[in-house]
Amino acid sequence: MVGPRIGFLFPGQGAQFVGMGKEAALRHPEAHKLYEQADQILGYSLSRYCFEGPEEVLTQTLYAPPAIFVTSLALFSVLEKKLPDLKPDFVAGLSLGEFPALVAAGALSFQNGLKLVKARAESMEQAAQQNRGTMVSVIGLSQEQCAQVAKESGSEMANLNAPDQFVLSGSEPSISRASELAESLGAKRVIRLKVGGAFHSSLMEPARQRFSAALGEISIHAPKCFFMPNVTACPESDPERIRTLLSEQLTHPVRWIESMTHAKSLGIRRFIELGPGRALKGLAKRIDSSLEVLSFEKADDLEALESALERA
Repeated sequence: MVGPRIGFLFPGQGAQFVGMGKEAALRHPEAHKLYEQADQILGYSLSRYCFEGPEEVLTQTLYAPPAIFVTSLALFSVLEKKLPDLKPDFVAGLSLGEFPALVAAGALSFQNGLKLVKARAESMEQAAQQNRGTMVSVIGLSQEQCAQVAKESGSEMANLNAPDQFVLSGSEPSISRASELAESLGAKRVIRLKVGGAFHSSLMEPARQRFSAALGEISIHAPKCFFMPNVTACPESDPERIRTLLSEQLTHPVRWIESMTHAKSLGIRRFIELGPGRALKGLAKRIDSSLEVLSFEKADDLEALESALERA
């Protein structure tokens, strides 16, 4: 039996930028079709926000997640058309990225995935209004140091992105205190994130409850390849367990370091990052320098991607 060879990775909220997906939609009918479908499903012109902005709208919690979801899958559709024999042996996504990952794995339809992303964004926005909070990225401290900062400040660990990069989430006072503590411990950088709430923390419990109801109305199938959930960082194939984990993800940390380490243990050392930005490529290098991530962010990347895959 041939072991797993390649994984597909999908970025999360924050990767968006004005103009994303425009080239792919202009050059590839399959990508254009997805944007058209999304506009119809959502009832507004998501494609316009992606291609033209304005940035202040595209970055909002209500619009950024659907925009990243559709752009990631538009690129995936191009890859499917151009390289039909290339199938993922493994999929994972950072937070929001789990939804396009599940579509790529055949566990969700595009339509149902988009409906879930919309419901999730609305639930998160409502919870953020109910329980005000924010997030901060800490670079240069160990996981143990960041856990101690979280404990002392009353914040929570939200993202375990790389051995030297962690994100804390919580109320405004707790994040202010966490920032001070991290700096006092010698953090290289402490960056307030431009987000609308304390995501991946207990402050998102109202969102988890609302989103659970939306998840109950959507069909989820067993993935056709390894799917690595953020909450457990262990492969999961049971549809009902996946449904539960998608809900729990809103209040639990993203265990990205463990996810990538586990992927390597499964024989996955090469990945394709599909979607806006190249953040996951950067994180992979910091987690394990032996991991290779090829980027497919815009139409012009396709030729270089094909050449790299041919050299495998």
